[in-house]
Amino acid sequence: MKKVRTIRLLMIVSMIVFLSACGEPKLKDSLDWKVEKFSYTDQNGKPFGLSDLKGKVWVADFIFTSCETVCPPMTANMTKLKNMLKEEGINDVEFVSFSVDPTVDKPKKLKEFMERYDTDVSKWHFLTNYTQEEITSFAKNSFQAFVDKPASTTQVIHGTKLYLVDKNGIVVKSYSALTNTPYKEIIQDIKTIR
Repeated sequence: MKKVRTIRLLMIVSMIVFLSACGEPKLKDSLDWKVEKFSYTDQNGKPFGLSDLKGKVWVADFIFTSCETVCPPMTANMTKLKNMLKEEGINDVEFVSFSVDPTVDKPKKLKEFMERYDTDVSKWHFLTNYTQEEITSFAKNSFQAFVDKPASTTQVIHGTKLYLVDKNGIVVKSYSALTNTPYKEIIQDIKTIR
């Protein structure tokens, strides 16, 4: 009788381990914020949206091309992350930068901005072609990120985070994109959810 119980217990434990291995890999303390459906325009003037990212891990941020403070280092840090992933042999991660100044940042301007950074841009999409109100709402609802363009200035106030999004369009983690960007942690988290 004791032997039968032990065998049953081992079978139950084995089944639990097997079933947990079948699910999507999860990060500890996952944010679990669902990204709203979107379809915008990239730096090449082509439509690009959430449907293009289905089944892919991606990293997002919010920037603008005439930014005088945080955007150049944020974009340099995103570039460094992209290059480090390439060195690790991880080439299937997409990068998405949402412009928080869409009236100024047209595709041509975004493309010129991208050219300042030394990286392969084939999987990096700088997006625009929405209203200021739309990007403010989208950033808040999908990424819990603050965006505000005061009428008194050409600068836009916005968050300085990188966001890791899983294959199901769920924001799982955020990291500093400005200072002390934790590249190794991000890469490890990407490996976990790929």
